[in-house]
Amino acid sequence: MIKLVYVVRKRKDVSEKDFHEYWLKKHGPLVRSFAKSMRAKKYVQSHTVFEDAGKQIRGTRKMTETYDGITEVWWDTLEDFSSGGDPKERADAARALLEDESKFVDFERSSIFLTEEHEIFDYTK
Repeated sequence: MIKLVYVVRKRKDVSEKDFHEYWLKKHGPLVRSFAKSMRAKKYVQSHTVFEDAGKQIRGTRKMTETYDGITEVWWDTLEDFSSGGDPKERADAARALLEDESKFVDFERSSIFLTEEHEIFDYTK
C-alpha cells in the first residue's frame, strides 16, 4: 500500500472550531466524492486533541512544531496513485480538492509526503 500523509495546519484566519468542522463535514465528503476517480482505497482524518498532553510529550523530545491534524489516503500501488483512472477526472478532482483546501489549510505551514506502510503490530484486529 502507498499512503499519502498530509500534516495539516489551519489558516490563521480560521478558528479552531470552524477548521475542524469544515474539514470533517465539508472537505471529507468532497474527498469521498472523488475516491473512485482518484482510485483511492481509504481516507482518514486525524484531528488533534488533548493539546496539553501533546505539548508535554513534545517537550520531552525538544520539539516545537504542532499541527492541527493529519490526513491519510491509501492506494494499492504507486501507479494507482500517480496515473490510475481517467486523466480528466483525476485533474478535476485535484483542482477541486486544492481549491477547497485553500479555504482552511495554511499550505506554507503544512506538509505532504508519500509513504509505504510496514505494519509492525495491530492489536485492534
